[in-house]
Amino acid sequence: MAKNIVTGIDIGTYYVKVVIADGDVRNEKGFPKVIGAAMAETRGLRHGYVVNVKDVSASIRSATAEAEKRAGVKIKSAFVAVGGIGLGSSVSSSSVIISKADMEITPLDISRVLEQCEKDLPASMVLNRKIIHSIPLGYKVDGQTVLGATPEDMKGGKLEVHMLFITCLEHHLNDILEAVEGANIRVEDVMAAPVAASLVTLTKSQKIAGVVLANIGAETVSIAVFENSVPVSLEIFPIGSTDITNDIALGLKVPLEEAEEIKIGTITGNSYPRKKLEEIISARLSDIFELIDAHLKKIGRNGLLPAGIVITGGGSGMNNIEEIARSALRLPSRIGSSNLAVEGKQSFRDATWAVAYGLCIFGLNADDGLGLAPSNDGISKAGKSIVRWFKQFLP
Repeated sequence: MAKNIVTGIDIGTYYVKVVIADGDVRNEKGFPKVIGAAMAETRGLRHGYVVNVKDVSASIRSATAEAEKRAGVKIKSAFVAVGGIGLGSSVSSSSVIISKADMEITPLDISRVLEQCEKDLPASMVLNRKIIHSIPLGYKVDGQTVLGATPEDMKGGKLEVHMLFITCLEHHLNDILEAVEGANIRVEDVMAAPVAASLVTLTKSQKIAGVVLANIGAETVSIAVFENSVPVSLEIFPIGSTDITNDIALGLKVPLEEAEEIKIGTITGNSYPRKKLEEIISARLSDIFELIDAHLKKIGRNGLLPAGIVITGGGSGMNNIEEIARSALRLPSRIGSSNLAVEGKQSFRDATWAVAYGLCIFGLNADDGLGLAPSNDGISKAGKSIVRWFKQFLP
């Protein structure tokens, strides 16, 4: 595959989505041109967990074969999203003494404090988990906050760092890698799905001001909170749009298939009580946004994100969802969108494609030299990265 061609694979509970992009052709926003995109029904997954590796591999092969056909290229490697309730995040702080006699902070000092911060993580936070992103949230030199991305060349006696670690259950990550490689595709690197989606659905001004990106999937809701350009928290809830379908089926006494069509608006008319339907959907959505609000309270951001909440995912198309979110969170609310033009013939405005497309953007910036070397523990392709994609969050 040509060096400027990159592939993103998003393995969701219902669908595997594959996007192939050409980094040499950019739109007016500087995003790469999509030359092929396809999806296939996912088999072998539950709540984002792999329960049958061979079935997941077959789903990946089906989606990539169609994407290859549309793009006219052969997929040999890809960047892969990691999602599901196996994702999580932890925050930690550490410090080191400056090594040089003249107290000038060097890249070695910065590397030392980053490594020390990871070592200082409580064992309970990393037990059976793999760190997939290590994100410096801020530095202090002798107790004074550093303004800017790095304290390099400053002088002081002690360097402190405050970091966000995004983690994934290690056996889940291994299963995802095995499934992708079972489809004869080499995994270049992995990225947390909510962070990948943010590269497409959020603007830099939103990330600077403070925003929460909420992806309402089939069986999970994932949120990523951004402030001062970088993600400061990530959380996954085991609830999704399938729960709304189940509520409709029970409330209206209709088959699941019909309940799904009612939810997405395929079935309309007076064949069911409209007011009762709205009450059913509103009740479950309120539950979802209450969980989000509780997390924002936990991290001290409830009601304090000027850019509000941006809602994406398959569950974002329900009526009145913006109003319900605005009321529950006391924040501005809007539906996220993306615009993926495929050779001028197709357009995917549905933000459910944002994860796979965001992976392409990540992949095209993967060699920018901002990261440490991958880990050498046998999963180097999914090794921890010190935000080699960090510049994409900067103003």
